[in-house]
Amino acid sequence: MKNKSYKTILVQREGQVVRVILNRPEVHNAFNAVMIDELNDVFIGLAQDVHLRAVVLTGAGKSFCAGADLKWMKEVIHYSYEQNLKESLNIAELLYKMYSLAKPTIAMVNGAAIGGGTGFLSACDIALAADSAQFGLSEVKIGLVPAAISPFVVRKIGESKARQYFLTGKRMNAAEAKKIGLVNDVFPGEHLENKGNELINSLLTSGPEAIANCKELLLKVPQMSVEEAKKFTAEMIANLRVSDEGQEGMAAFLEKRKPKWVK
Repeated sequence: MKNKSYKTILVQREGQVVRVILNRPEVHNAFNAVMIDELNDVFIGLAQDVHLRAVVLTGAGKSFCAGADLKWMKEVIHYSYEQNLKESLNIAELLYKMYSLAKPTIAMVNGAAIGGGTGFLSACDIALAADSAQFGLSEVKIGLVPAAISPFVVRKIGESKARQYFLTGKRMNAAEAKKIGLVNDVFPGEHLENKGNELINSLLTSGPEAIANCKELLLKVPQMSVEEAKKFTAEMIANLRVSDEGQEGMAAFLEKRKPKWVK
């Protein structure tokens, strides 16, 4: 992935790991059209990065992402249907790029994650949160709905909880977010970085192709019938067993040594 300069985000590479940092702390990392375009560009690059092993998404300052930027919303209120559709599709495309990326994605939720911010973390594979973080799906309070983010939030927390939080717009704290499955774990804010690094190090011990295939399983199998899944999954494991990575991984296990991808 080539180094680029962005207005609303920072992209930092640390070996095989890329950190994408929402960088509008003065407005609690609220997103606007520029940020959505820039994130789309970044995730296109990440998908093509053959050396990448993991992606971290977090926010600069005290917040993760406070949802849509108020200044942008003042413009959107005057948009035509066609303009609104284009903007909404851009957000939907971004979330799908995040969700379907063949590399593991970790949301490190350092503060408030409201509306679209909750959508961003829901599109990631694993979410870790500071115990001070607050979450909300409060779109109904302003006559809207969490539309573009709904496929990913529903997959995270299930239909029952989605109905509760979509319809009431109720805010939740980090403990409640963990209880319903929105985030995977919660830590004191000062420990979030270290815990995130521990998770990354754990992910780096797994086979890169195996991780990519896991992501494909998670993306495709829920949409398949049992009959379709039977053939698809059998072919996948057969291919992996005869692949270079599969052969190396099994040999390393039997020989009680680390596989070659573990440095």
